[in-house]
Amino acid sequence: MIKTLAKSIREYKKASILTPTMVSLEVILEVLIPFITADLITYMQTYGENMDITRIIIYGVILVVMAMASLVSGMLSGKFCATASTGFAKNLRHDMYYRIQQYSFENIDKFSTSSLITRMTTDVTNVQMAYMLIIRIAVRTPLMLICCLAMTFAVNVYMALIYLVVAPIMGLALMLIAFKVKPIFTKVFKKYDAMNESVQENVRGARVVKAYVREDYEKEKFGKKADDIKKDFLRAEKILALNTPIMQFAIYAFMLIVAILGALLVVNSSNGTVSTTFGTLEVGDISSLISYAFMMLQSLMMLAMIAVMVSMAVTSAQRIKEVLDEQSTLHNPDDPEYEVKDGSITFDDVSFSYINDPNKLSLFDVNLSIPSGATVGILGSTGSSKSTLVQLIPRLYDTTLGSVYVGGKNVKDYDLDTLRNSVAMVLQKNTLFSGTIKENMRWGNLNATDEEIEEACKHAQADSFIQGFPKKYDTYIEQGGTNVSGGQRQRLCIARALLKKPKIIIFDDSTSAVDTKTDALIRKELKENIPGTTKIFIAQRISSVQDADIIIVMSGGKIAAMGKHDELMQSSPLYREIYEAQVGGTAAENDTPVNTSKEGGKNE
Repeated sequence: MIKTLAKSIREYKKASILTPTMVSLEVILEVLIPFITADLITYMQTYGENMDITRIIIYGVILVVMAMASLVSGMLSGKFCATASTGFAKNLRHDMYYRIQQYSFENIDKFSTSSLITRMTTDVTNVQMAYMLIIRIAVRTPLMLICCLAMTFAVNVYMALIYLVVAPIMGLALMLIAFKVKPIFTKVFKKYDAMNESVQENVRGARVVKAYVREDYEKEKFGKKADDIKKDFLRAEKILALNTPIMQFAIYAFMLIVAILGALLVVNSSNGTVSTTFGTLEVGDISSLISYAFMMLQSLMMLAMIAVMVSMAVTSAQRIKEVLDEQSTLHNPDDPEYEVKDGSITFDDVSFSYINDPNKLSLFDVNLSIPSGATVGILGSTGSSKSTLVQLIPRLYDTTLGSVYVGGKNVKDYDLDTLRNSVAMVLQKNTLFSGTIKENMRWGNLNATDEEIEEACKHAQADSFIQGFPKKYDTYIEQGGTNVSGGQRQRLCIARALLKKPKIIIFDDSTSAVDTKTDALIRKELKENIPGTTKIFIAQRISSVQDADIIIVMSGGKIAAMGKHDELMQSSPLYREIYEAQVGGTAAENDTPVNTSKEGGKNE
């Protein structure tokens, strides 16, 4: 896990090394200051009125210089630490984001969207905080303990033994507290995922919530999840709250013991009654011992805080590692093809399972041959695996059994980018991104000219409504395209796909929100202007596919019938039933297909 995450440090290695270096210098100076101060107090007590003022000034200058050097070291360590930790977090998010972009649909199915968001935000923040503590406080704390212990031995060996007895006991108590809260923090991250999922769902479906007047229900549902997280954190905080009273008691009790025993040694030393076994002690030495006691116990307190933060971060780090370690189930071959000859498509005994289990298939024994430039219509009830079928063409998923060929070659032999740039998909639920219409169109072709954008929009019947906007093609589209209608959004997405100038273009029920006249105009434009492109229409309306060269009727993950309209009217009862339900009698223009299947795949 550490090795995986450490790769994201990269250009911040220098800052990560300079941080503990500056911290070490700061600790050494801090530890020396009480020692020199004790020597100064002893000198002043010994010589009283006969003190050499020059020597006092020298002591003062040394202490000021050391304090300033310690301050500068601390400031530099803070600066380097902030640079290293924030840079590390930036790289982690960068690496996670780029890894997610490489995922196949199968990989994405493993993680929920809300979980990925939590991992890139809350989890990365936890790891960032832990890293900041590790390179600064985790270096300072043990170094401070060691240096303070060494200095107490230099002052008085037997007084130092008190530290050796008390410090481990206190450290153990604090570690037990940290160990107690770790399972709580481990459990709470899964609840964070659930809460974020609820937020995402409600923001995305805000209009539906308001339309059904379900605000109170959704508030209550969210409130329960938030309250559940609050209870877990309260349990953890109640345990962690023991840190402060335990440490306060330890610090003051310890300082009291040091002061009493130290005072006895000082008095006995001045009276000459102390045994040489316990050594001698001066007034200044008590001051340094109390300072070291405070530093050591403060370091133990910081150590406990580190233990808590690291215990939280370990869980977060593991979740981040899962994202970084996840390998795409789709890979380029060793010697990929970088050119798609044409838009011909062949399915050869293709079966497919979303969980890669031959016993749980969504597609069964599909054999299909589509010549380049053909217009293909696909009909079928919800769940008949129409979308599943076409997702295998650009290799969004790999087949479980059999092979798919595009341009005469197995899709697995192509470079993925080459294949997907040759296949454009327009989905029913398309996504427009925040930005102008031109910026959205250039998702299809980054270098498209204004003239090419307008031409594509004319083919998609989008130019007419765009010209009605005050800013025309510079009109700003809100996130998700919420400021345009469903039909307008679909037409813009069709235009975006056309700009790719693909060999194959797939319309997955992508004209469902436009009227039948506009639908017919779009199909007419596509037939006349991109005759060499293979066009596949998945539709619910039989009028959208009636003139296709090949019509495929799907049922239960299988091809139930295939042919032209007239042929299917004669040979396929299923197709004839759909036609009569939509076109015949009073059901004309009924857009709802008859449900002809009781089984199907995962996603349409």
